[in-house]
Amino acid sequence: MKVIETPLKGVLIIEPRIFDDARGYFYESYNKARFTEAGIGVDFVQDNQSLSQKGAVRGLHGQADPFAQGKLVRVINGRVLDVALDIRKKSPTYGKHFSIELSGENKLQLWIPAGFLHGFSTLEDDTIFTYKVNNYYDKASEIGVIWNDPGLGIDWGIDQNTAVLSPKDELLVNFNDFVSPF
Repeated sequence: MKVIETPLKGVLIIEPRIFDDARGYFYESYNKARFTEAGIGVDFVQDNQSLSQKGAVRGLHGQADPFAQGKLVRVINGRVLDVALDIRKKSPTYGKHFSIELSGENKLQLWIPAGFLHGFSTLEDDTIFTYKVNNYYDKASEIGVIWNDPGLGIDWGIDQNTAVLSPKDELLVNFNDFVSPF
């Protein structure tokens, strides 16, 4: 696998080695020893999966300590625009974001450590998104920022007027009103 650094320190693109043949393909989506060598030496405790239709937005979410989570995200089928937002107050990239298209075709993964909010917009119908986390979900620890805050300048690759969000995500605050616990 190839590990590619992003402009946000700690956020990494993982490009797996794909073995293609007449039957299809094979790749290791996770190997603890290799990920540890790459600097992702965490113990994953939970796997999550979602199915979304084109135009769905999930995020920008995170969890505060002691339930802060690192996430290893990928797409099994379809395409998303995946976004990580730096909320580490002492970081030189505080308030900056990184986005990348993840798809069932490109098989890229993104490692997003604690100290970032995460979200994605769905670019195709029937997109299956999956991720591993290194801490359990805790409702009381949820934090977030509204996805379309104009001050963040995130191009989600979808029509903002027809985006589909959960009621919870519609109530998130703008970044300027957000108090980071990191």
